[in-house]
Amino acid sequence: MGTDHVDVLIVGAGLSGIGAAYRLQTMTEGKTYAILESRQAMGGTWDLFRYPGIRSDSDMYTLSFPYKPWTHENSIADGSDIRAYIEETARENGIDQHIRFGHRVTRASWSSDDARWTVEASTDDGSVELTASFLYLCSGYYSYDEGFTPDFPGLDDFQGQVVHPQFWPEDLDYDGKEVVVIGSGATAVTLIPSMADRTKHVTMLQRSPTYITALPKRDPIAKAMRRVLPNGLAHRLTRIKNAAMAIGFYVFCQRFPKLARKVLMRMADRRLPEGFDRKHLSPHYNPWDQRLCIVPDGDLFRTLRRGKASIVTDHIKTFTETGIDLESGEHLDADIVVTATGLQVVTFGQIDVVVDGRVIDPHETFTYKGMMFSGIPNFAWCVGYTNASWTLRADLTSQYVARLLNHMDEKGYAYGMPDPAGASGEPAPILDLKSGYVQRVKHLLPQQGSESPWTIRQNWFLDAWDHRRTDLDDAMVWQVRSGSADTSTRRAA
Repeated sequence: MGTDHVDVLIVGAGLSGIGAAYRLQTMTEGKTYAILESRQAMGGTWDLFRYPGIRSDSDMYTLSFPYKPWTHENSIADGSDIRAYIEETARENGIDQHIRFGHRVTRASWSSDDARWTVEASTDDGSVELTASFLYLCSGYYSYDEGFTPDFPGLDDFQGQVVHPQFWPEDLDYDGKEVVVIGSGATAVTLIPSMADRTKHVTMLQRSPTYITALPKRDPIAKAMRRVLPNGLAHRLTRIKNAAMAIGFYVFCQRFPKLARKVLMRMADRRLPEGFDRKHLSPHYNPWDQRLCIVPDGDLFRTLRRGKASIVTDHIKTFTETGIDLESGEHLDADIVVTATGLQVVTFGQIDVVVDGRVIDPHETFTYKGMMFSGIPNFAWCVGYTNASWTLRADLTSQYVARLLNHMDEKGYAYGMPDPAGASGEPAPILDLKSGYVQRVKHLLPQQGSESPWTIRQNWFLDAWDHRRTDLDDAMVWQVRSGSADTSTRRAA
């Protein structure tokens, strides 16, 4: 499948990786590339997660690619539909022919003398090496090998079955069973209504509440636009509309948190059963300090009204043979416990990154324009928004990488890197959420500064404007390609 050296090596064949390949094909001329995927299928998140009801937690008009209209009826889509969409995009554009499945990247070493990366990957047949001029990580920021499960006391005493959503058994039988789902995030609020009709009862056990709001599963405005406009135009207009609504509400929450809280609580109150204790949906933090949970057509609220599910807010004292004892003294019977307790965040795809013999500590680097890192040459990591659809930022990043490669060719640069000095002033984590899965690893994550180009804005409209007009030399250090008249290192002001 091609040579062992490529211009660009992409790691990951999910939404980000397929999108990156498309931008390389359409925006750069003659660049060779390969995609290394650790699993045996493309799709990333949407192939890995197979728990009941798995679906997008963003609308598909912003989560999908801008160049391939989303024409499915559902705006909030099932995982299988998203996976099929990714596969179709790759197949239609010949991207699938560039994927090397079963290649888990373990180490990437940069040589300034050679101006290239040497990438080591493990396969079923042993380890292989590839070289590339540019390394682009599109593997997300959580571990595919393990989710996060707290050290619950007494867990070994429990006689029932314990399941983590990231590794859902295909043959799990929960018909007529008492099920407890531990957690209050997007996975938990998806599982409850999806499992409820088959269980005896399902309980969402949460330590603290999350803001939950309902959105229509189908977008009536998008449907109306598709009737009268070409698919491409209808898709673009719906994408802009939905991005504006999402980002506008985020800004509203940040500027007027008390009012935003009242709005969210009133919306929930209208859908909750009579007598429902509001404490179960009353977080102690402000809206968008953590991600909001979206329930399509209010399915979680409907399940609560029917009495098929309940929410308990408490702390776990210990597991017992038959369930869970809570700090309040209450006992929850359980045949199955689902630990929807979060993801394990990792940096750089759990790849050891080495530059000229020096092992890089990601926490000592500063993110540059949300994608590159101080002192690491010809390297980018695709990280999406925390307050909007992942693909909105991922696609901007891939376009930027393509423009950067063209710029290097035009100027005769062998490689470039953000200023190794990084940002000045007080640093902040690259991910700006107070969620537990971020706080647990903030000492490991790259940092951001307080001023451009070292800061990350959670605003697609501002970023889209900036990325098209940004100075590609800003705060960059370049090495002119050997053999040219000028072989000096150039530091941009």
